[in-house]
Amino acid sequence: MSTLDRTRCRLKAHPLALDAALAAGVLLCMMAGSFVDPNGPHGIAWGVRTPDPLALVLMTLGALALVFRRRAPRTVLALTGTVSVVESVMDDPRAPVAMSAVIALFTVAASTDRLTTWRLGLLTMTVLTGTAMLAGPLPWYAQENLAIFAWTGIGATAGDAVRSRRAVVQAIRERAERAERTREEEARRRVAEERLRIARDLHDVVAHHIALVNVQAGVAAHVMDKRPDQAKEALAHVREASRSALNELRATVGLLRQSGDPEAPTEPAPGLDRLDELAGTFRSAGLPVEIARADQGTTLPAAVGLAAYRVIQEALTNVQKHAGADAKAEVSVVRVGPNIEITVLDNGSGEDGEPVSGGGHGLLGMRERVTALRGTLTTGPRYGGGFRVHAVLPVKTRSRAAEDAV
Repeated sequence: MSTLDRTRCRLKAHPLALDAALAAGVLLCMMAGSFVDPNGPHGIAWGVRTPDPLALVLMTLGALALVFRRRAPRTVLALTGTVSVVESVMDDPRAPVAMSAVIALFTVAASTDRLTTWRLGLLTMTVLTGTAMLAGPLPWYAQENLAIFAWTGIGATAGDAVRSRRAVVQAIRERAERAERTREEEARRRVAEERLRIARDLHDVVAHHIALVNVQAGVAAHVMDKRPDQAKEALAHVREASRSALNELRATVGLLRQSGDPEAPTEPAPGLDRLDELAGTFRSAGLPVEIARADQGTTLPAAVGLAAYRVIQEALTNVQKHAGADAKAEVSVVRVGPNIEITVLDNGSGEDGEPVSGGGHGLLGMRERVTALRGTLTTGPRYGGGFRVHAVLPVKTRSRAAEDAV
């Protein structure tokens, strides 16, 4: 910070001291002007005339009033204007007492609105100039009278310009602060959305694969002694499910790495093109899954495909965990106009405590995924037993629709 900036900060911190210094400077200027005769025989003459005691008193009162110009600008304007009127009527009008009224008018104009500035400015200009012209000892057309008219107009105009500049600077500062707050809020919102998305991915991956590992491990433990070949096959499924879980976890957690960390796997996000593979993992775990597709080979955006895949994955995981040992699942993918409809049905008895609509993190995660894409999700028990998950997702996201419109 430069010396000028430090001085400016100190003056702003002590406005009364600044006004006192200004008042002292104005008093010196008025006293110096009272010794000057602009109409001397050889031009401007210094020391030709001497102000009388009344002029000195009026100049002192006008200067003292300026000390409080920030606290009561209109009152100070009234006092300095009164002192100037008294000086014009009772003393030599060439004594520059009106300078204090000009400073007071500038302060009023800089601290009020434009309408008030024009009203008070015209009133001050009319009173001071009219008094000097009509009641003063000099002719009405004297240059001293015209100088009062000019200086009061300059004071009001300069004060209004300062007020306008302050308003513009304040508006720019507020706009910049508002933009900064908006950027910070947008950044926080995006961070929260990304955190929520990663949490959903982690839940879906862990819930699906751990459920499969749990089922296959139970099968392996049950048949280990009597049917070792089947136990070996179950353990192979456990190894495959755990490997898939690790790969997906690594890809998801890789989003949280810093720029200098090792790169995460670049495997694309799963979509409906891997639906048969997903169903195969559940069939290998002992859950019969039937798939019916009538989407006419629709190519979905990555976000929609991932959401559809996760909805089906979570729904089948819930069937595996809660629907009972003899449950079967049916998955249908149908293109209906601008939407893709995903339906997962099961005929389970719910012996393990089937989730109800809206309960559990799995159903909540499905609903958040679908809602984020402006889709709808309906879950609940089926008539006659079982559970139904129905999701409607738009084929085109907002970004894809905007690109197509362009």
